[in-house]
Amino acid sequence: MSSPVKAGLAVSTLIAATLALSALLPGSRAAADAWPNRPVRFIVTLGPGSGVDIGARLFADKLSARWGQPVVVENRPGGDGMVAISSFLSAHDDHTLLVSPVSSFTAHPYFHDKLPYDPQDLIPIARISKTVVAVSVPASLNVNSLKELEALARAKPDQLNWTTATGFTDFVFAGFLHTVGLKMAKVPYKNPAGAVTDLASGTIQVYMPAYAIVRPQVEAGTVKVLAVTNHERAPAIPNVPTAVEEGYPSLEFDGLVGLFGPPGITDDVRAKIAEDIRTAAADPELVKRLTQTGQIVSPGNAAEFAASIAQQRAQVAAVAKLFGNKPVQ
Repeated sequence: MSSPVKAGLAVSTLIAATLALSALLPGSRAAADAWPNRPVRFIVTLGPGSGVDIGARLFADKLSARWGQPVVVENRPGGDGMVAISSFLSAHDDHTLLVSPVSSFTAHPYFHDKLPYDPQDLIPIARISKTVVAVSVPASLNVNSLKELEALARAKPDQLNWTTATGFTDFVFAGFLHTVGLKMAKVPYKNPAGAVTDLASGTIQVYMPAYAIVRPQVEAGTVKVLAVTNHERAPAIPNVPTAVEEGYPSLEFDGLVGLFGPPGITDDVRAKIAEDIRTAAADPELVKRLTQTGQIVSPGNAAEFAASIAQQRAQVAAVAKLFGNKPVQ
């Protein structure tokens, strides 16, 4: 066989091998198209029945049909979100994903001297929704707006108390009090249900949780929502203003909920999942169900989600600095 022919065959073989190898490379589009090739797990930081859990299950059903693979939802509540995060990261598997509110971990560095995980290992894939966060008071307090609450707190320094649902929201509300110049006492709760009961009875005066937590009491007339912290009004309670509309920008934040992948998950797979999330989020019945749980459907790609997370990290860092980078007492 002549040298030119041999050379031609060698080049052809090299090209074929290169193409075959590129199709198998994790970063290739071919690999993303083939994902998932086995069941997918969604590990959720909150318990069954929460708005985030319901959202995870609604999306899991839609994505399972689209992907042709089972999508199993596993609830791992507890430990301030660390139980779920540790379980997720220990899997070392791009078919095991984390579904979590961003507030589950953004304040971790200020509450724990040493974290059992590296925050940079939580790789944003897609924003799913925004939890409606409600500034809530007992109906018996007889205040109808944030301005009236401010006036009452100013007239009774240190006589009103407050609580929130996460470390992140602790910092946000404490920052609001600092900015406005109010003195209120914080009451810590481990169980959100206990805080709701005490709020309805008037034992505590302000609670800032997800709207879904206080919705039964709101509908029963024992609790009143003065404002939502979100950037836009909530479809579930459209007549309630935002904190910014009320003149309190220091209370503004969105309860971001999204999907995270492990280190090593490829950009192409992330893009595929984000696009499929966006497609699923266009379903009117899914939007209706999530709205009923106090969520605002708000799909976003990895870059958009990462930018939102960075903004919230900067927000909590700025407030934490006011308190010596320590938990709010």
